[in-house]
Amino acid sequence: MKKKLTTKSIDALPPATGKRYEVYDQSLPGLHLRVSATGGKVFGVSRRVDGRMKRIRIGAYPIVSLADAREKARDILRDIELGQYDLSSSSVADNAPRLTLGEVVPQFIELYAKPRNKDWRGTERVLQKFALLFPRTIDQIKRADIVRVLDTIIAGGAPTRANRALAAIKKLMNWCIDRGMIETSPVAALRAPTKEVARDRVLTDDEMIACWHAGASEGFPFAHFVQLLILTGQRRGEVAGMRWSELDLDKGIWTLPAKRAKNATSHIVPLAPMAIFILKSVPRFLGSDLVFTTTGTSPISGFGRLKERLDIAVGVDAEDWRFHDLRRTMATNMAMMRIQPHIIEAVLNHKTGIVSGVAATYNRHVSDISAYETELV
Repeated sequence: MKKKLTTKSIDALPPATGKRYEVYDQSLPGLHLRVSATGGKVFGVSRRVDGRMKRIRIGAYPIVSLADAREKARDILRDIELGQYDLSSSSVADNAPRLTLGEVVPQFIELYAKPRNKDWRGTERVLQKFALLFPRTIDQIKRADIVRVLDTIIAGGAPTRANRALAAIKKLMNWCIDRGMIETSPVAALRAPTKEVARDRVLTDDEMIACWHAGASEGFPFAHFVQLLILTGQRRGEVAGMRWSELDLDKGIWTLPAKRAKNATSHIVPLAPMAIFILKSVPRFLGSDLVFTTTGTSPISGFGRLKERLDIAVGVDAEDWRFHDLRRTMATNMAMMRIQPHIIEAVLNHKTGIVSGVAATYNRHVSDISAYETELV
């Protein structure tokens, strides 16, 4: 494809639908822009020498502007014509910007993670730690460097966290390739350091009662927060970020908007009478729409310290249960009541056909009950 490149036309170029494509500049023959499937755009210059096409990368747009790319392309083409350009050297131009990991991470979060991932803050925290460990340019980070960090995380007793860290750095490196910052990823084909096993922890009735009372002793805002986690079975972040504008206490409905739901699907949560009673007792922060807040501007945090206090009251090891297990406990108890799997999935805002664990829990209980009934006969 050939066209006169302008800043406006470059910004309007769509991501590749499959294999990346190139747009050649009509104003300066040899200058081209390569567009990837993720929307990354990289300037380069092409010139046939001794019957073979030579490609030299200039740099990623918009870090390298169109004016800079044209100027650099002219210099390269002139040097080739005069026999002064070393074609055996690296395809990366000597003056191409070389960014540190700390400089790349904010760009990655803003341009890639935020638009695609509601949990981008977790990714940002992981990558910022990598940036502190490696204050060097992105192309100088080696595979052994990443493996060493992952081994340290595992040695600290957090194997699952090591898997998440690897996934985050892989995405960042692949994004850097698409944008022409690096040629290859140091973690390409690197396997997850730990094989994850699906959790099956379900709290007992006594543990749930202890958790309820321990939460109640916290006072606002954590007392109401813990109890609503138990009563609604919704995700921790969704409950913590609850807004008054989402609630209709007269109708007993909480409407969780798609922009706040993990699966990006709007969710209507019927509120039990006790949940309504608790919400009506929550003090409202003047001028704030947040239900659970101590500042009026941001939802509550500090869940790790809250969990530690609940562990003492409940009497279980911190590694033995998580807040997310309250959802599994709700699903399991509904299954024991012979509530259909699709209803359980609807309550938890799971997309039908995706979460097999709920159906498996239900089927296990049905099988156990059937076996018991057979023995009675």
